Amino acid sequence: MSEKAMTDSDDDHEELALSWSGLTHPGRFRKNNEDAFRALTFNAEGLQYLGKTGLESMKRGDFVFAVSDGMGGANAGEFASQIAVQKISELLPKTFKLAIYGMERGFSDILIELFQRIHKEMTEMSIYYEECRGMGATLSLGWFSPGWMHFCHIGDSRIYYLPKDGGSKQITEDHTHVGWLFRTGKINERQARTHAERNMLQQVLGGKCLKIDPQVGSVGVEPGDRFVFCSDGVNDGIWDRRIEELVRNPPARFAQLEPADRLVQDAMEESGRDNITALVVEVQ
Repeated sequence: MSEKAMTDSDDDHEELALSWSGLTHPGRFRKNNEDAFRALTFNAEGLQYLGKTGLESMKRGDFVFAVSDGMGGANAGEFASQIAVQKISELLPKTFKLAIYGMERGFSDILIELFQRIHKEMTEMSIYYEECRGMGATLSLGWFSPGWMHFCHIGDSRIYYLPKDGGSKQITEDHTHVGWLFRTGKINERQARTHAERNMLQQVLGGKCLKIDPQVGSVGVEPGDRFVFCSDGVNDGIWDRRIEELVRNPPARFAQLEPADRLVQDAMEESGRDNITALVVEVQ
């Protein structure tokens, strides 16, 4: 889907920069952390992992940000989310080399193939390794190229789009029955947050899903736009309107913190029952 069309020239897009901050925390009650996030940049020459915070020009290459929430017995959940984010760095840089030889493919095809490969590997590991039995993961990924943010998503982690002119929209769909009830207006946000089946996933990478159908789309971007990638631990603690407030106009006690740190700290104070991960990206 396209949230807005590109109106600037390619030269203008080449001047864009991205700033970001990311943080993951096990929460107040869990000893292990089954969440993971990844930030990286790549071009035809190679790939580089990025730190938890940064500011980079998009002339350097394309950028990818992703959040994953793992699940499974023992340590399988931690392993699953790490596999999900690691596989991103193995596949995406190859697209630049394909383009050099005239074999350029669409973003949607590339992202869907990426998710299918991760799903296949997790499924096979669950079969052959007892410690990986039932392993699965959500994955919400954004690929930033000049003028666009292409995304692919499965599960109930989320991506929010905060346009420069205000407002906030969840652009990913929770792959749960409760998520469908909320999207179709049958229940409100309060009812969705307290519903007994809110964490019952209908789609996930690995797990027991025989076939996946990830959500893909694109959003045109311009300076001032922001995006929030987060695991469901954030949503368990704070409301959608609070997410926007913390990113745009944080209370004084949060003002000196990075945007991702604000979200994680507030979610932990309000709930903290689950692992909490947030990644905030701003187009400049």
